[in-house]
Amino acid sequence: MPQYQQPPSWRLEGGGQILDLETAVKDGILGGGAGGCGLGSATCEKVDLKKMIEELEPVEDVPSVFICPISLEPMVDPVTLCTGQTYERFNILKWLSMGHLTCPTTMQELWDDAVTPNRTLHQLIHAWFSQRYLRFKKRSEDVQGRAAELLETLKKVKGQARVQALKELQKMAVDHSSVQKTVADYGGVALLTSLLGPFTSHAVGSEAIGILVNLSLDSEAKVNLMQPAKISLVVDMLNEGTIDTKINCTRLIEMLMGEKDFRSEIVSSLSLLAGLMRLAKDRRHPNGTWTGLSLLKTICSHERVRGLIVSVGAVSQLVELLPNLSPECLELALHILDDLSTIPEGRVALKDCPRTIPNAVRLLMRVSESCTQYALSILWAVCKLAPDECASLAVEAGLAAKLLLVIQSGCSPELKQRSAELLKLCSLNYTATLFISKCKLTRTIQ
Repeated sequence: MPQYQQPPSWRLEGGGQILDLETAVKDGILGGGAGGCGLGSATCEKVDLKKMIEELEPVEDVPSVFICPISLEPMVDPVTLCTGQTYERFNILKWLSMGHLTCPTTMQELWDDAVTPNRTLHQLIHAWFSQRYLRFKKRSEDVQGRAAELLETLKKVKGQARVQALKELQKMAVDHSSVQKTVADYGGVALLTSLLGPFTSHAVGSEAIGILVNLSLDSEAKVNLMQPAKISLVVDMLNEGTIDTKINCTRLIEMLMGEKDFRSEIVSSLSLLAGLMRLAKDRRHPNGTWTGLSLLKTICSHERVRGLIVSVGAVSQLVELLPNLSPECLELALHILDDLSTIPEGRVALKDCPRTIPNAVRLLMRVSESCTQYALSILWAVCKLAPDECASLAVEAGLAAKLLLVIQSGCSPELKQRSAELLKLCSLNYTATLFISKCKLTRTIQ
């Protein structure tokens, strides 16, 4: 049986050839420059290829010959089949172990299932990534040094100079993950936290919070940020800041709520809840809608706060939002309404909102099983509260036909059981013949 022999030159798309590393550099495959990887051959070999690829920020200009046709990721251990096609070793061996006897790219039948290490290509990939890894490490060292300088500056300056230093540091923290570690290592978290207080300007506060939400905060930092004066500043900026500031303040509060020592009193603020509802309703900024709803959902997990959420008019506002939300935001909004339906004032607010029943009925079997579950739970709470009034409205909105769809679908047994119970509840005000006519799907489908 013929064995595959690796050709003396590596053939690229378009007919070009790489004879060796030097030719690759001259041809621009390795980006040109000072030849090789710039690290020195000994240093290059010490840097693990997989480690370089993982540490590098996403690289968009990777040569196509370096990409495994199966995973579409850069190859770390390239091997070649008898057809001349090269793959990542793990991926092609998995393909072969599944019983495939063809080349994944060409679909040619394999006359030999042996794989041959493609050392030339491995050297090219290693050298190409080494160049970028060196530049990446140098940039990281440069920005880390600048971040350390800015932290020292923040200890000395005030006013506009402090704002400018914070702006620069925030941009670096967003753009470079290495800066986040530098800020933590140089005591930046404590420094930034100390800048927040009752006399902090919103200009300073918004920039400091913009940095903090990009860091990993430990328990000590979170407890420090839970001080009433600091929370008060965050709530003020949530209501009065720019959209980016509002989003960052919301993210910070959600980070704090993950701390085991968090107390529900911290979010028991009408001003905070009203600000979150304004953020969620702002259709100009979808990111703000998702962020606001996400925090409201987290706050709803604290049963003591649910009454306050209802008191700021959240129920009717969320119900009105439902038809215009993205699937991700819709699931959050329905989850919140479902939580609020567990308290008496929440159920009354849902019943009193004229759009609750038609909007919830419309969402059954429309988006996802989770959305159907929440909508069904909301309808059950409302119809159970006032069956004579609400059950008839729900049936006229097409609920009976939708419930039959749920029962006949592949949804969970619990969901089908709740649908059957609601269907029974809705049928009590109708004769059998009339109710059967309401179950026809024609109107619902239209």
